[in-house]
Amino acid sequence: MSGRRWTASAPGGTLPGEGRAGVVAAESDVRQADTCPILVACSPPRVPPDVLTVPALTSAQRAALRHVREVALRDRPTALATIARHLARSGASYQPEQVIAAVAGHGRLTLNFHPDRPLADGRMVAAALAQEGVYRSQFETGISSGGLTAFLGGDRDRWEETLFGGAYQAPGVRPADRPKYGGLNLLDHPDGACPRFGSCHLRLRPEVLARATFCFGDSSLGPKDLGTVDAFEPVLAALLDATAGTGVSLGVAGMDTATLTRTLLRRRERSAWQPGAAGRALDDYVEAQIHGELSLAGDVEALVADPSFQHTDVGGILAGIAERHGFDLLWHGGFELPVDGIDPEFRGPAIPPLAARVHAEFGRPGEPVDAALIGRAAASLVADPARWADRGPVDLTLQHLKQLWHVLVRFGVPRTR
Repeated sequence: MSGRRWTASAPGGTLPGEGRAGVVAAESDVRQADTCPILVACSPPRVPPDVLTVPALTSAQRAALRHVREVALRDRPTALATIARHLARSGASYQPEQVIAAVAGHGRLTLNFHPDRPLADGRMVAAALAQEGVYRSQFETGISSGGLTAFLGGDRDRWEETLFGGAYQAPGVRPADRPKYGGLNLLDHPDGACPRFGSCHLRLRPEVLARATFCFGDSSLGPKDLGTVDAFEPVLAALLDATAGTGVSLGVAGMDTATLTRTLLRRRERSAWQPGAAGRALDDYVEAQIHGELSLAGDVEALVADPSFQHTDVGGILAGIAERHGFDLLWHGGFELPVDGIDPEFRGPAIPPLAARVHAEFGRPGEPVDAALIGRAAASLVADPARWADRGPVDLTLQHLKQLWHVLVRFGVPRTR
């Protein structure tokens, strides 16, 4: 399948997996968006209860969804008051339920990942996706673009215990049962909701929202503002609080409540979706946890890749995945910097010398530092750690490579080659 290129300039419902045959019934009494003059007057379309089916969820997955929903419903009245206050102060004429409906109707889950990172068994992430057809959790892969603590008793295990009320600590829970992490891409960032975790991302079908839970900010920070797609008010209230306090929303500067709500309520034609500049949302996102299996064939509507992988083996694997499963392979604008243009302050003074070494050993003269170049260094570090022994522990160098990627996301320019 040929890829398309985006330029950078360019309360008591049925939980998924419960009820008869795991059918999800939409709760909203709504009208079809294409009958409305503007999206603001509309809610997500009602879906017949025999249309949306989801994978059978385990008891632990259902318990996790239920726990987060109960917490969100408990906090909903306070959150609604916060949302109404922000809307009133902004002068917007929108009602809270209209904004919530836009989130449910037009938000897209994205899962950022580095396709060229090696797994414990020696395969690349992209190769494993191609061979298995499913997206696996940190507890299964043993790798992460965040902290490496996804094991029993580790930090990720303890965070999940708090977040999901101990659902995944019940007897018999397998690593494959654990949630997969991504973000809710409310502003259509072409680099995904959480680019710090990967240069590429899977964009999921809207039906998957029904088995996702959300928090504002990263779950490692112990967030208190939780939600589900039908009880999203606490997360939206936290987002509006942060936007009003900082003037930044989901990575975009110069935002206020009025601008953010207008953007969320803007009518979008998904058949001709044209996102704008990269979001660069390194630390400012709505995290999503997706419960149940994530199938490439059934749950993904597009694979969005960094252009540094075009005309490479990794790019060929990604194209094969998209072709096999019948979704688009798209290319966002990318991030690159000259090797002598790596900021020494954003992630610390160790990063520019590392970039120079990576470029000297794995790049070509005149070639910029980009995602593929960092990936070649990461693969070398895992395959031949002795080559990097002078830099200290392998984990420290892996962390510095992650931080080099963060510098690219923060300061990099779109690929022009």
